[in-house]
Amino acid sequence: MTAQRIKKLTVEEYVELERTTGIKHEYHNGEVFAMAGGTFNHSILCGRIFGELRDRLLSINKDCEAFTSEMKLNLDDYNSYVYPDAMVVCGDFKQPVDFEDAITNPILIVEVLSDSTESYDRGEKFQKYQSIQSFTEYVLIAQNQPKVEVFYRAENINNWQINYYEGLDKIVHLQSLQIDIEMKAIYERVVFKTYSDKINI
Repeated sequence: MTAQRIKKLTVEEYVELERTTGIKHEYHNGEVFAMAGGTFNHSILCGRIFGELRDRLLSINKDCEAFTSEMKLNLDDYNSYVYPDAMVVCGDFKQPVDFEDAITNPILIVEVLSDSTESYDRGEKFQKYQSIQSFTEYVLIAQNQPKVEVFYRAENINNWQINYYEGLDKIVHLQSLQIDIEMKAIYERVVFKTYSDKINI
């Protein structure tokens, strides 16, 4: 997703702005960015991965909750509020003091890559996410080909291992949740730039 910069606001003004306008913004230490809409593929992939996470967690009766991009994430070390494309929290929800519209303790974060945000998602944003103590798995989903990258770190260790999944026949394993998701389920009906037809599974 792309963003448009507007004037600096306090956190209190930022919260009020979202509540009164109904428009999502990211907040970065005083700078506020209005979030633009995503592409067709971005919308499908966000919905698919959230649905797959929710369904898998329900099927194993795990004490975890999947969230869509409607949920804000507070990055306290950076005085930031952002909107990942999907998140999972296990156990109790932790929230900023006096602010119930965000969470602070995801175990897993998902971003659907786009041309305008890919370098940010891989670089600065990933670095900021690593300030979250509970965060142990990062999932990057490509829009233009069936490719998923999963970064995983064991608890209290900052060494990340990377697993690549490419092709609709692959199965993505998420270690933090101990669940598997088929690539063909994530990419169902996605339209790739190199193909004229939808992927119908």
